[in-house]
Order: sequence, then structure tokens, then C-alpha cells
Amino acid sequence: MNFLSNILHAVLSFLDGGLFDLSVWQMVVYTLVVTHITIAGVTIYLHRHQAHRALDLHPIPSHFFRFWLWLTTGQVTKEWAAVHRKHHAKCETVDDPHSPVTRGIKEVLLRGAELYRAETKNQETLDKYGHGCPNDWIENNLYTKYSWLGVSMLLPLSVALFGVAGITIWAVQMLWIPITAAGIINGIGHYWGYRNYDCNDAARNIMPWGIIIGGEELHNNHHTFATSAKLSSKWYEFDIGYAYIRMMEMVGLAKVKKTIPKPKLQKNKLEADFDTLQAVIANRYDVMAKYAKSVKYAFREEVEHLKQKAELEARFLKSSRKLMQREPAKLQAPQQAQLVELFQHSKALETMHQMRVELGAIWERSHSTRDQLLHQLQDWCTRAEASGIKALQEFSMRLRSYA
Repeated sequence: MNFLSNILHAVLSFLDGGLFDLSVWQMVVYTLVVTHITIAGVTIYLHRHQAHRALDLHPIPSHFFRFWLWLTTGQVTKEWAAVHRKHHAKCETVDDPHSPVTRGIKEVLLRGAELYRAETKNQETLDKYGHGCPNDWIENNLYTKYSWLGVSMLLPLSVALFGVAGITIWAVQMLWIPITAAGIINGIGHYWGYRNYDCNDAARNIMPWGIIIGGEELHNNHHTFATSAKLSSKWYEFDIGYAYIRMMEMVGLAKVKKTIPKPKLQKNKLEADFDTLQAVIANRYDVMAKYAKSVKYAFREEVEHLKQKAELEARFLKSSRKLMQREPAKLQAPQQAQLVELFQHSKALETMHQMRVELGAIWERSHSTRDQLLHQLQDWCTRAEASGIKALQEFSMRLRSYA
């Protein structure tokens, strides 16, 4: 009887604390570490390496991430890459697998993982967008064929290591990617935050410090430069995922193929030339971001004058300022009508708006020759500097210095 009692006591003690018998805070730290490794696997391996080919990975980290994601998430590389590539190709349309613009923010936040799983069942998506993913023996006979096995093995392993608390740790690991990736990145990342670049979709930077979700917080930067291995673009932004990539690159385990282009400026350049044209087209997102700032400065100079001259309401002026900084082609009819009303009171702001439209048209004219495009750019700079609008003149001088 004492023997059975001792065995029962040993079993209960084992289930209570597991092999490690960690404190609550130690288990919290462990959970944060393993979930962060999972995030690193998603952003470095699945996202930047597989889906966008922004970097090459050595077989050692590549297979480690593949195994880790199979064990902790059950993700299949080809499915993840295919769904994400389709998201970029069909972004914010009815064919986008998880756009809050077309499906609603509540739907993507609460059912993001279900939307992802539903798209993985679409064989057309896998065939069209799943090219170039691992197709070796272990992928076909284990990781893809038994994608459920890893997470199933992780549960008893967690209980053995941490006792009953291991169930909670396992549950957190199972929820981590559905909440952070399927919900926050795909949902909030297209709904709330700030935008460095007026890209063609609604992607936003959730916050400038990409730590919790491995750098994926910088979602607007990513959608603007999808093939960049680095997601941060401003001096105050931080992408921890890229920090890990650089560490691996220093020891020969990774090679960055592409990053966000940084414009080079040649001071005191008197006239735009072919180098300027090429640089302006290559850095068009940076050009338009800088132009939006010039619009902001011009609006600030005009606002007091407008208040006194036209007695326009503060609310009207505030919303008009935001509309002036947006891409003209994206404005709806009521928004265009509001700007028309504004321009009736400010010729300077109308000029700023029209010059923005003309500047954006330069890199959209694929039928024009290089000589024609250069002439259009030079003519644009001449008119900008003769406009008498300080913000526009200063922008034009900077534009000429692109090299």
C-alpha cells in the first residue's frame, strides 16, 4: 500500500512541476522565448525568405525554422507562401484572402486563422502561387503529409517538462501565430497605424519598433517594398527580424539580396539629367513621401490666410489637409469635391495638388521615350521653381539632386 501511495505521490508531483519544476516567472520567460523563436521563423523563413525571396538562407537555419514551425504551428511552407503571395497580388480586392477592407476588421481579427485555412484548401492558389517551395523527401513525407503531428507531439512534451502548466504553455504557442499573424498583422496592419508611403493598398505601420512580431509591425514599409529583407526605413524604426538576419549573414548563414533603396542626393546639381530621371523613378515612393511633406508645409503657410479670407471651418481645413497629402487617384468623388471647394480659396494649394498629379504621371507613362520623360521632368522643375510657392520651390531643388 505504501508502495502504491509513493508511486501516486511521485506521479502527482511530476504532473504538478514536470521535469524542470520551474517557477511561474520562469515559465513565463520560457513561453516568451519559444513564441519569439516562432515569430522569427515566420518572418525570416516563411515571409522574407520563402514568400518574397528577399534573402538566401543556409540549409542549417532554413531546416531549423522549417522543423520548428512544424513542431510549434503545423504551418506548411508552400501553403503559407502561396496564401501570402496571393494576398499581395490581390491586395484589398474581393480575391484577397484576408483583407479587412473587403471583409471588415472584425472578421479578420476574430476569424483570421479560419480565413487562412480556408484559402489553403484552394488548389488553384497553391498551384499558381506556391512555386519554389521545399519539395524534398522530408517535406513530402513528414512536414506536409503529417502537418498535425508536430503540434500533437508538443503537447505531451510540454506536460512532461512543465507538468499541468505545460498545457497552458502549449495553448499559448498554438494561439500565438493565429492572433499575431492572422489577426494583428493581416487585420490591424491594414486598418490602423501610420504610413510612410502612399502605396497602392491600405497597409499601415502598426508601430515603429518591430520587436513583438519580429518587425512585421512595419507593414506599410513591407507592402511598399515587398522584396526587401529589411522592413524598417526611417531612422527611428527598428526591425528585430532584420537584426537577426544580419547576425546570420555575419557568420555565413544568410545573404541579403535586396533592401529598401536609399536615395542618393548630389548637392548643387543645376539641372535634372538622365541619372536624375532614373533615380526619381527608382525612388518614386520616397519622392512622393517627401512631396506629401511639402504639401503639409504649404498648407501650414496657407491656413491662417484661409481662415481670415474665407472663414472656413477648422474641421473642413483639417480634413482637407489630410486629403491633400493622399494620392490624388485614390480620392473618392466627395473628397475631390471638397478639394475643389478648397482650391476656390487658394491658388497655391491648387497648384501643389496639380503638380503632384503631373509628377506621378511621369513614371506611369510607359509609352514615352527616355528623352520625352526627361523633358517632362525638367519642365516640371522649371514650372515648380517659377511658381512662387516656397515649399514647391524647395522640393524641386531637392528633386534635381537625385542621383
